[in-house]
Amino acid sequence: MKFDYVIVGGGSAGSTLAARLSEDSSATVCLLEAGGEGKSWLVRAPAGVAAMLPGRPKINNWAFNTVPQAGLYGRRGYQPRGKGLGGSSAINAMLYVRGHRSDYDDWASLGCEGWSYDEVLPYFMRSEANERGADALHGAAGPLHVSDQKSPRPISHAFIQAASELQFRTNNDFNGPEQEGVGLYQVTQFHSRERNGERCSAAAAYLHPNSNRPNLTIATKAHATKIVFDRKRARSVRYRARGAEVEVEANREIILCGGAFNSPQLLQLSGVGRLEDIQRHGIPMTHELPGVGQNLRDHLDFTLAYKSKDTDLFGIGAAGTVNLIKHILQWRKDGTGLIATPFAEVGAFLKTDPALSRPDIQLHFVISIVDDHVRKLHMGYGYSCHVCVVRPRSTGEVFLESADPMAAPGIDPRYLSNPEDLQVLMKGAKMTRAILEAPAMAKYRHKEIYTKDGMSDDEWESHIRARADTIYHPVGTCKMGVDAMAVVDPQLRVRGLEGLRVVDASVFPTLIGGNTNAPTIMIAEKAADMIQGKPAPAAIH
Repeated sequence: MKFDYVIVGGGSAGSTLAARLSEDSSATVCLLEAGGEGKSWLVRAPAGVAAMLPGRPKINNWAFNTVPQAGLYGRRGYQPRGKGLGGSSAINAMLYVRGHRSDYDDWASLGCEGWSYDEVLPYFMRSEANERGADALHGAAGPLHVSDQKSPRPISHAFIQAASELQFRTNNDFNGPEQEGVGLYQVTQFHSRERNGERCSAAAAYLHPNSNRPNLTIATKAHATKIVFDRKRARSVRYRARGAEVEVEANREIILCGGAFNSPQLLQLSGVGRLEDIQRHGIPMTHELPGVGQNLRDHLDFTLAYKSKDTDLFGIGAAGTVNLIKHILQWRKDGTGLIATPFAEVGAFLKTDPALSRPDIQLHFVISIVDDHVRKLHMGYGYSCHVCVVRPRSTGEVFLESADPMAAPGIDPRYLSNPEDLQVLMKGAKMTRAILEAPAMAKYRHKEIYTKDGMSDDEWESHIRARADTIYHPVGTCKMGVDAMAVVDPQLRVRGLEGLRVVDASVFPTLIGGNTNAPTIMIAEKAADMIQGKPAPAAIH
């Protein structure tokens, strides 16, 4: 089989890119996805994430684990990643966050020409169908529905009030002129009459509506195993599908969209990367590229949790079961109610030091007790608040643990290997607890589960090392740039090879200050223009 473009991975980037490239009816596009179609009711119903996230069993989820982390008392971290069309946008909290404008200016300053905030803003706007309408910073005509929340819980408004009591500013648009503040998140959720309240994954936005295009072939349950090269040119991709070995050729380009773990793994399996990562597995070297798998960056997250007597929350109990049935019926009727929740209804971007030029921590306030990624359950009802350092200094790597392409990659984020991350996270955790202890939250508080009044710094450190883990934003393992460790150039072409690009969160040179789904979709929008040779839209100042 031959196609003009072969895209490996149907996640946020791959779904976007396949839809955009296939708009050209003269070009043939093949999309390979290891998972399923991403259309189940667990995906469509936002609250279904509670069943998919734990990975027990693995539902639309790779459910990776890290190697033991020295900074976390030797614990293995858990890394859920979406498996299926839509990728992690099918199992995430749907939060629409772009990051701070300076994050992209940082990329440009590192030599990534064309990636400043003013230059990427048109692509954010192109992708967006914001329920609030178009303005100087937002689009209203794109495929990706961005909505105000359907039915935020009263406790979420109480959290905003609690933050105000401590003099934190409110913010009704984290993607507006200023990021700093506390407010309700906007979410990637349909606001049309037909699908109101459903999750709007990247596949639901871009791919599913266009899956019947005659020039677009989508292969699900197709696990890519190797890129085949003719000298330095990528020619084809081998994959396994339902027990068979298949090879598909690309006339123009092969584009990797597997994400921060799977894209570097496929490159390494194909002999592209560091000598020491590849040759020890007996894989012939195709092209030495030392940055492949390096520069792994992720948001390490610490959670504070409280039990509550309020049953208008997600929990385990008789009242909750009755309420859940009622809310399922309500969601099926009009798309509102508890089933429409993103769980993390309220967020904040705050500074641990007023002298900082931009926020350095992010909060996710959740209307349930989330302990160990919903893998440790608590009877009754409660709430939790997550805090993470948005620009951690610790970096890790992704490597081959086996030459078996069906095996999971080795993942070592090296959390807290830079001591500054611990200090900032500790400050952030104390600030978060102060908000949770403010008067506006008093009527919801019943019992704090882990932390307590008067904890010493040693106790805070112990709690963080014992319980912190990812908030699901791994990036950087095929980083874009012009330095010796860059894997792709600013056009996202793999350096030293032909006919091969990487388009996903692995190309982030640095981790942005926020959630990574919207930026990944933006990258794919921009990549589509670059691949098709279209001029970039005028920068927005």
